[in-house]
Amino acid sequence: MDRKTRITLALVAAPVVMLTTTAVAFLITGAHRRLGATADEVRATLLGDDILPAADLQNDHATTIAAPPSDVWPWIAQLGQDKAGFYSFEVLENAIGCEIRGVDRIVPEWQNPQVGDAFPLAPDVALRVASVDPPHTLVASSLGGTAPSEMGFDFTWAFHLTADHAGTRLHVRERYRTSGRAGHLVIEATSIASAIMTLRMLHRVRRLAERRR
Repeated sequence: MDRKTRITLALVAAPVVMLTTTAVAFLITGAHRRLGATADEVRATLLGDDILPAADLQNDHATTIAAPPSDVWPWIAQLGQDKAGFYSFEVLENAIGCEIRGVDRIVPEWQNPQVGDAFPLAPDVALRVASVDPPHTLVASSLGGTAPSEMGFDFTWAFHLTADHAGTRLHVRERYRTSGRAGHLVIEATSIASAIMTLRMLHRVRRLAERRR
């Protein structure tokens, strides 16, 4: 193998090795389950936690937004596959059939989520809105939703907005109750992808809320 070929292979392999190493490190340390969240935020009991009191996995991600909760809430209120999407990597979401057409504006008719409403993730997969407390909390749950029964876990997805000296602390919490070791391992692995998608969401919500303000 000549020198040019070795260099080419090394350049191609380097990102793969880096991503694999990062993924393994995340899985070992669990760092992907608490990106951006403080230790106090991870330990805190939040509205919606009681839906799955026996949850065996929890992910907490957070960011600070230089705008009051009243300016951030409209972006959270219109979350959903059939509304504003999830402010994440829509190309990747649509590659697996989510059919998301996200927006970067506030839509008035999407501003009134109610307990019991469908919270679609994809055309045939939906959670249910379990709790709404504008402009502070929106919680969706797989309980009562239309997620496939073979998923092997129950799930809650909660969005908490708290006013602080800098504006708003946006805290996103995922809780899972798995039905066996296989389901547990699947969620552990997919939590890395979830963390990346959630960080993108937090970044876009922060940019949109601060830009509008």
